[in-house]
Amino acid sequence: MQLPDEQFRAGHIPTELYQRCPPGTDPKSIVLVQEAPRSYKGPILLTLVITAGTVLILLVIAFVVQVIAASIIAVLSATCGLSYTLNRSSKRGSARPITKGRSPRRHPIRPRPRPARSKARRYK
Repeated sequence: MQLPDEQFRAGHIPTELYQRCPPGTDPKSIVLVQEAPRSYKGPILLTLVITAGTVLILLVIAFVVQVIAASIIAVLSATCGLSYTLNRSSKRGSARPITKGRSPRRHPIRPRPRPARSKARRYK
């Protein structure tokens, strides 16, 4: 019996508690009540709820701001003639360069070479 818990379970009374007992107290009639071990379930659950709530609130705020911005752009374009366009980038992740007039060709068009005829077909 090394640990105090083992001593309590075995019914041994520590000397500090024995000295606090009033004189004439029967040591066999003393009942030791231990505090239950701390449960971390509540604080962990509370932390998860707070985190999820914060994320949910931020998502709602972002959605509301997006709706407000879209409605402002719609009202301004309808009343003032203001237009706003979003350019989506290509699949490669880079936007095409903006050029005036015709866009330059990347590969010039070359005529395809004619397939060679076999000797048997050449002289017919």
